[in-house]
Amino acid sequence: MLIGEVARRSGVSARMLRHYESLGLVRPSGRTGSGYREYSGEDIRRIFHVESLRSLGLSLREIGRALDDPGRTPSALVDDLIRQTRERIAAETELLTRLRRIDAADPAGWEDVLQIVALLQALGSKSPDARQRAALSSADEVPVPVEALVEAALSETDPNVAGALRWALARSGGGGPALLADGLGSPVAAVRERAVQSLAELPGEDAAARLRDALAHPDAVVRGYAALALGAQGVADVVPTLIDMIVAGRNDTDAADALSVLASDTAKADEIAAGLVDRLAHDTTEAPARGRLTQSLAGIPGRTASHALVELSQDADRAVALTATYLLRLREAR
Repeated sequence: MLIGEVARRSGVSARMLRHYESLGLVRPSGRTGSGYREYSGEDIRRIFHVESLRSLGLSLREIGRALDDPGRTPSALVDDLIRQTRERIAAETELLTRLRRIDAADPAGWEDVLQIVALLQALGSKSPDARQRAALSSADEVPVPVEALVEAALSETDPNVAGALRWALARSGGGGPALLADGLGSPVAAVRERAVQSLAELPGEDAAARLRDALAHPDAVVRGYAALALGAQGVADVVPTLIDMIVAGRNDTDAADALSVLASDTAKADEIAAGLVDRLAHDTTEAPARGRLTQSLAGIPGRTASHALVELSQDADRAVALTATYLLRLREAR
């Protein structure tokens, strides 16, 4: 079969077939009397083998080695192709993400584009100072897309930079609460903690609603931060979670302070005190937890708390009794 017919049937151009021949990849087995290339059935099969391997991303050099060395196993070559493809996909995905973020910022001109690129690069810098400056300047220059700020906040380990990123998020407008709520589903505990801490500093009802949802989160740390934030906003539903935090000894001082803020009227104060007393009376509540619960009654006004302290001043646990007695004296001195 002559080269023109081979090109027509195989879909490989005559020019490419000549290139294959120059590389020694596919050599026509014969020549006609006039000197034209003549391909045998075996030559054509090799052309299709070459094209099949090209479709996997192999270079022509790699294809030649693979076809000419029958003992060469494909596993190592395929593994290398998988690695290269993953790296290429990751690079393309990163580029696509950056382009989408630039587009979301709706730049007015190339100067805006360059500023956004510079800020995005600074947010990914290895220098904490550079990341912090980028976060603080994001609100004054061309705004950094919320998506980029959330990604940075969820991965930031430096507390000063994290604070700057949360500040920038609070000033960034909409979109942040939903993205941070997605972060609460991360399998990484540190990411979930950063997500709820960032949510806690966002203004608006959307953020508050996400925090209310977080009260049912399986991660106790997430529930705790959500309860503290909502407690500061006067949301009474967080009382059981705050009491759980006191029992567990996890941010118990902050939890007790939040309870005292919520005890703003007599009915709510008595309800909170009753909840603390109920946990004090629980058979499985250990001594250190009983001490923390007793101490928490200090910030709760009203008769229920006072009556509980009187009873606790006679408690069999000396530390609890002494704490209750001291708190009673403070109340009497007011």
